[in-house]
Amino acid sequence: MITLTRLNGDRFVVNAESIRFVEERPDTMLTLSGGERVIVAESMHEVVERTVDYGRHLRSVMPPS
Repeated sequence: MITLTRLNGDRFVVNAESIRFVEERPDTMLTLSGGERVIVAESMHEVVERTVDYGRHLRSVMPPS
């Protein structure tokens, strides 16, 4: 899960694994696996960075199967 900010300043948490697309047009828009779209205040780079960090965290705490 990663924490992001809506344009009105409200913070929310999204399952990083449900993010299908991240676009800047010029606002950053996430398209989730269910088709829902969310506009966030963070840049595309920040969203990608947080998602990658989340994946690294998961791999560090979960032993390989």
